[in-house]
Amino acid sequence: MKRTQHAQNITERFREMVEQDGDTLPNKHYDELVLLIEAGIDTALVEKLEQVADKVESLAHNIRNDAEQFN
Repeated sequence: MKRTQHAQNITERFREMVEQDGDTLPNKHYDELVLLIEAGIDTALVEKLEQVADKVESLAHNIRNDAEQFN
């Protein structure tokens, strides 16, 4: 899935930055970071889908009103 790959890519870049500074973190922390990034992506997607759903609902309402006035 694209979001998982994206989260892994971000985490890998973060790992590179940490290691360039001469530091290290346990792999379990990087695994957790992938999950946190995925959760953030999911939250952003759900918020955007809610906005789209609100627009569709409003459009459906407007179409219904137009149809009722047409009769």
